[in-house]
Amino acid sequence: MADLEHLDRTYHFTLERFVETGQAPHYTDTAQNFSLSPDGGKQRLHDLMAVALPNWLCPDTDFIASFAPFNNLPTHYRVSVEGEQKWFAQCGLESLAISWLFPGKAVQVDAPCLDCGEPLRIVVRDGAIEEAEPEGICFYVNLPVREWYNNLPFA
Repeated sequence: MADLEHLDRTYHFTLERFVETGQAPHYTDTAQNFSLSPDGGKQRLHDLMAVALPNWLCPDTDFIASFAPFNNLPTHYRVSVEGEQKWFAQCGLESLAISWLFPGKAVQVDAPCLDCGEPLRIVVRDGAIEEAEPEGICFYVNLPVREWYNNLPFA
């Protein structure tokens, strides 16, 4: 089993990089941050991905595809912080969780309704919804929670 302190520090570094840049670090960035060889950075990445969290790599690669609550690839959940859009959320629920990574700041999520295509917008600050358009919007997942881990990108 991987060292828990290393997992924790790598997790924190990865989230920090997302917050700062809107993108996941490459394993060579991880290696450089922790004074490791590129292979050591790659091992840290794979150790972290082996933990049962909703994070995954692009198939057959060493590239982070998704790292909750962020997605490294564009999704229909466009996230803006204080008016700057450079983040994408993993899913609708995770888009709300992103606000905790930007304390005191307005986090806006824009997405189309996947049922009717109409635009949805929500503004969250410190976990509290400040605005929602249309009023009373809610989320729906067409998959039972017990089946989410069978296909996280779909859920």
